[in-house]
Amino acid sequence: MTIAEKIIARAAGLSQVKAGDIATVTLDRLMSNDGTTHLTIGMYEKLKNPHIADKDKLVWIVDHNIPSDSPKTAASQKKMRDFAKANDIKFYEGEGVCHQVMMENHVVPGELIFGADSHTCAYGALGAFGTGVGCTDYLYAMVTGTSWVMVPGTLRFNLKGKLSDGVYARDLILSIIGKIGANGANYKAMEFAGEGLHSLSMADRISICNLCVEAGAKTALMEVDDVAMDYLKEHGREPKACFTSDDDAVFEQVYDIDLSTIQPIVAKPHFVDNVVPAKESLGVKIDEAFLGSCNNGRIEDLRVGAAIIKGKKVAPKVRFLVVPASRSVYLQAMKEGLLDIFMDAGAIVMNPNCSVCWGSCQGVIGEGETLISTGTRNFKGRAGHKDSFVYLASAATVTASAIKGEIATADMV
Repeated sequence: MTIAEKIIARAAGLSQVKAGDIATVTLDRLMSNDGTTHLTIGMYEKLKNPHIADKDKLVWIVDHNIPSDSPKTAASQKKMRDFAKANDIKFYEGEGVCHQVMMENHVVPGELIFGADSHTCAYGALGAFGTGVGCTDYLYAMVTGTSWVMVPGTLRFNLKGKLSDGVYARDLILSIIGKIGANGANYKAMEFAGEGLHSLSMADRISICNLCVEAGAKTALMEVDDVAMDYLKEHGREPKACFTSDDDAVFEQVYDIDLSTIQPIVAKPHFVDNVVPAKESLGVKIDEAFLGSCNNGRIEDLRVGAAIIKGKKVAPKVRFLVVPASRSVYLQAMKEGLLDIFMDAGAIVMNPNCSVCWGSCQGVIGEGETLISTGTRNFKGRAGHKDSFVYLASAATVTASAIKGEIATADMV
């Protein structure tokens, strides 16, 4: 079996499953954020016999619009807050973006996790099967503790070598999405392995798995190695199970990727798979730059940005938003003096939240404006006005662009 098949078999209490099977599974954990939780509560309250199967498996996180941006948002968050308190549900508010909070505090290898957010596949960085679901599926799992899953086929990505200096995991996953297309992994598991995986940090791995949904993936999974185990130990957790694919596991397709061949990448509007080498987008004027999100708001990303912008200034008429992914990242960045560097350069440092990646609160862009972002998506209207433009790139390229006032790479500033 593949890693995905082994995790589903474990959750279903079965000795074996294969791609295409439909299995009834017991969930290990359920995450929901303020984007839709109020809708789930509304449905829950209409049930004839409402109850929660296991409150200890629920984690609710306010991250999309915090602080609230309107009376309507405040009301929906209050509904979430009050329900969580009344039902003794783990609740985070102001702690950061949901997936970063989950990785820091909850996810362990071998788990099957539903999250009411599409980028739940980020949990594969720790060898957990994370997948996004809608409100009705979340509600059913919350009430029964179970759900059904169709076992996905697996695309295997064998990594070898190392990324070159100035090239990042963000460039790697954007390259992969460009290669296979936005529909290239529809309802598939994207599995990463090989000796090249060992050269990637946990921050790198989260970034890669997080964006796999942009290729249509059901989930993303990585083999658990010493890097993953060290991260778990550092955060005081133990794995449920550490799986690797069997030698005779069936993969729908296998891709061999030499990390040394990856170069800085930009995804152009309005699709994540519309990727080109960053050098082909040089000179595009920008109005705003964003360094943050569940994909690139970790301390490693802030270190990259701070090293580039130290002693320099944000270009005139450009807003540079720097948004740590969690409170712990914010505190570490403060301790290291990174926030001082950004603010001295003229950047706007914000509290941990989804920010402009979500596109409905702080930092949205107006008609005709252009944003370069470490966020997750660049769909039309994603970051504000329907007639705006979003380019996706690494922390290094975003920071360099903020300095130049146009799309640029780090070696240009």
